[in-house]
Amino acid sequence: MKKILLCAASALMLFSCGHPQGGLALIPAEKFDSTINNNPVKLYTLADGDLTMQVTNFGGRVVSLFTPDKNGEMADIVVGRASLHEYTDPKGERFLGACVGPVANRIGGASFTLDGQTYTVPANDNKVNTLHGGYLGLDNVVWDVVSADASSIVLHYLRPDGQEGFPGNLDITMTYSLGHGCFKVEYSATTDKATPVNISHHSFFNLRGEGVGTVEDYIMTIAASAYTPIDTLSIPLGQNESVEGTPFDFREPHRIGERIGQEGNVQLKNARGYDHNWVLDGPAGSVRSVCTVWDPECGRCIEVLTDQPGMQFYSGNFFNGKGGVAKNGKPIEYRSALALETQFFPDSPNQPAFPQITLRPGEKYTHTCIYRFGVK
Repeated sequence: MKKILLCAASALMLFSCGHPQGGLALIPAEKFDSTINNNPVKLYTLADGDLTMQVTNFGGRVVSLFTPDKNGEMADIVVGRASLHEYTDPKGERFLGACVGPVANRIGGASFTLDGQTYTVPANDNKVNTLHGGYLGLDNVVWDVVSADASSIVLHYLRPDGQEGFPGNLDITMTYSLGHGCFKVEYSATTDKATPVNISHHSFFNLRGEGVGTVEDYIMTIAASAYTPIDTLSIPLGQNESVEGTPFDFREPHRIGERIGQEGNVQLKNARGYDHNWVLDGPAGSVRSVCTVWDPECGRCIEVLTDQPGMQFYSGNFFNGKGGVAKNGKPIEYRSALALETQFFPDSPNQPAFPQITLRPGEKYTHTCIYRFGVK
């Protein structure tokens, strides 16, 4: 049976200061101590029970996350970089551990129409579509640190009207907290002008530890009866389809690699594997369990809980070992980590059949995502 790691709060030091904490090889704080456009950037260390996490306010990025395996051995299970400059001038994957938005995922044709006005946003994805908010998305800005303690940090960013073409002054607060074996992400936002909002978290998880093995060996379940088919540039075709009888049916546990190369499946070919939105079962707006990932070798497992209608599961198909190295100096190899991004559906501003993401003055956007760690 799954054993959830129930954690009492612990008063570990907030800053890593470059010294191992409880035997953990933490990234030295000075590797992130800098300023960007006169805004201070720091590295913070949070801890609760068996979980220790390092976060920088540049992009709200999770740099490292240590959890125990079934034998109690600790490992860093997120892919990250060893210094700030490796994030500001990335080689390969840009979104490691980041907050992405203001519109996560893709906007087809790098434009959308809202209240009769057409907005053009950066075509930073194949020079055609917009991905994760454009070039200056929420991953590429310095967030203000509102507060921080031993196990949580509250970050704030005011995205100005017109930044990357998006309308409205979008006032965002994001909280990361550790407790009871969980990493909890909470977003809230308001605006002074109608604007699309779909913020998500983009950690890449490797359950055996950064740089070890492949996600194809993991056992996955996703509580979703439908998924979103895409074209060759990952833009939705316009309607969701049943997972029944397809390699996208994870309602019962399956090894990720079991069907990922199924011959003749156009959707797997389009994404080079899994990189799709799953239409989550259960009522959106209520936090519920939607996904589990378990590695039989080390015993680590992640349970994902959210109040969002969708989750993008990406199996690391575009990693190739050439996009720079991870914190431990190892290359980031093909399918060596996966992302589990709770969110609304991709290209929602251009897809009238999808749940809409327009936030208007007087309304409040909220989003909760919880990664619960355990062993079995």
